[in-house]
Amino acid sequence: MSSSLLLSGSTVSSSFNAPSKLSLVRNSNKTSLLPFRNVSRSFKSVRCSVDSSYGGNVPTFPRTRVWDPYKRLGVSPYASEEEIWASRNFLLQQYAGHERSQESIEGAFEKLLMSSFIRRKKSKINLKTRLKKKVEESPPWLKALLDFVEMPPMDTIFRRLFLFAFMGGWSIMNSAEGGPAFQVAVSLAACVYFLNEKTKSLGRACLIGIGALAAGWFCGSIIIPMIPTFLIHPTWTLELLTSLVAYVFLFLSCTFLK
Repeated sequence: MSSSLLLSGSTVSSSFNAPSKLSLVRNSNKTSLLPFRNVSRSFKSVRCSVDSSYGGNVPTFPRTRVWDPYKRLGVSPYASEEEIWASRNFLLQQYAGHERSQESIEGAFEKLLMSSFIRRKKSKINLKTRLKKKVEESPPWLKALLDFVEMPPMDTIFRRLFLFAFMGGWSIMNSAEGGPAFQVAVSLAACVYFLNEKTKSLGRACLIGIGALAAGWFCGSIIIPMIPTFLIHPTWTLELLTSLVAYVFLFLSCTFLK
């Protein structure tokens, strides 16, 4: 009787304990899977942070795909260069930190600069062709007169202009002491020197220089008396003002005549 009870107890206990072992195995499996789920969740969160847009909260330029450079920069087609520069600087400052936006703004700005350069070049070419056409259509006497005129480099023009302006200022500074005879002689000698360098003929240089001085003195003696006296300084004599006109003629002859 006792043995039967023992056998029945062992079977009962074994049948009772089996589910508990299975539950332990299941619970252990669940607890072992929890770290992997946490790791996968954290991995997904990191992946999302990597896939975020460039620059974070940096604003992007809304007119990146606009083809017209004027509309892209937000200026009118008749805008000046100063307005274009100001719009470019403002947009670059507003969208600083976003590379694509800055590239789009710079691209539109470079297109406008290139088109402005091409327009200027075409306008210069058109101006030269128009002047050349007018010269060709001018009368024969005007063509013959233009054959004696040339355009020297700008540095030559400024150097000679400074020289004769200095002579005029020197004459005005010494107006109270005496006449400008010495300054006129120096100006005539400088004019002959420059003409001799150009023409390689001293006789022709002297002829042109003396002719320019005579023409300037003659025109000055006619024009100066027509000026109202209240516009002229009291110490400025007729001889001084006539010499100033002569300086202009000497400058033009030694600079622009061939």
